[in-house]
Amino acid sequence: MKTNNVLRDFSFSSITAGFVSDLVGYASSAVLIFQAATSLGLPPNEASSWLAVLCVAMGVLNIVLSLRYKIPIMFAWSTPGAALLIASLPGVPVSDAVGAFLFSAVLITLSGITGYFEKIMDKIPMSIASAMLSGVLLKFGLEVFNSMKTQFALVFTIFMIYLLFRRISPRYSVVAAFFTGLILAGALGLLNFSEMNPELAIPVFTTPTWDIKTIISVGLPLFIVTMTSQNMTGLAVLKAFHYKPEVSKLITWSGITNIIIAPFGGFAINLSAITAAICMGPESHEDSTKRYTAAISSGIIYIIMGIFAGSVGALFAAFPKELVLSVAGLALLGAISQGLMAAVQNDHEREPAMMTFFVTASGVTLAGIGSAFWGITAGILTLLILRFRHSKQ
Repeated sequence: MKTNNVLRDFSFSSITAGFVSDLVGYASSAVLIFQAATSLGLPPNEASSWLAVLCVAMGVLNIVLSLRYKIPIMFAWSTPGAALLIASLPGVPVSDAVGAFLFSAVLITLSGITGYFEKIMDKIPMSIASAMLSGVLLKFGLEVFNSMKTQFALVFTIFMIYLLFRRISPRYSVVAAFFTGLILAGALGLLNFSEMNPELAIPVFTTPTWDIKTIISVGLPLFIVTMTSQNMTGLAVLKAFHYKPEVSKLITWSGITNIIIAPFGGFAINLSAITAAICMGPESHEDSTKRYTAAISSGIIYIIMGIFAGSVGALFAAFPKELVLSVAGLALLGAISQGLMAAVQNDHEREPAMMTFFVTASGVTLAGIGSAFWGITAGILTLLILRFRHSKQ
């Protein structure tokens, strides 16, 4: 009976939202994982192993935890973590790198078990969390119009179809925009499937070794960027959409999963932010209590992508980047506007929220930590200073 209830909660739009979120996540940063693996001198099959275990692990967590809590819980690989590895791994033995991955995973697990991370997140006001969400997503909204510079006919048609369906059937506006773009891209000769070659990915196990220099230079920074730039952002997105998960348990499960997949090249997975927002918005399902089905759809697709990791990259590479960017931007418009509305509602927190928005949207990176963390830091600092000033008056 429960299974039947879950199946009834699915909709075509929630399934499409799961697909679009995976498309955006894969197309935007999967290449970084291959770069990180090849920076260690690994052959293509071992690089595929990294991607495979990450995708399967993310898919399993998306499905199991979304079913458990009935809210859209989404995981992704640590994109800033992958960028960090590209710069840090050359010259490092593979076994030492795996040891560093395990070190980071243990720290993430301890953060969840102790509950310290959840206590910190509870102190962040809703207005600042919402402003950070809008700042993170802003560039995707802008890409809708930036993409018109290179493929005007394709993107403008996608945009007009989106607007038309927003008028007649809002629930399917992103779905219609995507399939229209796909058909038009094919008509314009912009789809290239010549590199498609179905190939199963085989996980490759590496026995970890422990090198203190690698742990300090790779493992510790990987933990920091994953928690500050990724998990903090992911939890802020959940908060911005008024979902209240058991934060410490989510972090603990992600840490345990990281421990399991680290020997296979799974350097770090964490709560998703950008792709999660696609599945949490009204475009995925008009009923917020049923949007968890979009996360389940995403999880199923990620598992399939993991199994065929050796060839899925070629599939997504077949789509023109303007199609991916424009559909992603349109799918996130609702989340951007909702975040901005929540950010400016409270008069006393409006200025700190806007400070958060601007710093986050700037994309600034300091000490290897992304703008989302610095945006929240700037907002909280502004809020504390302003409250101190008012208390003196």
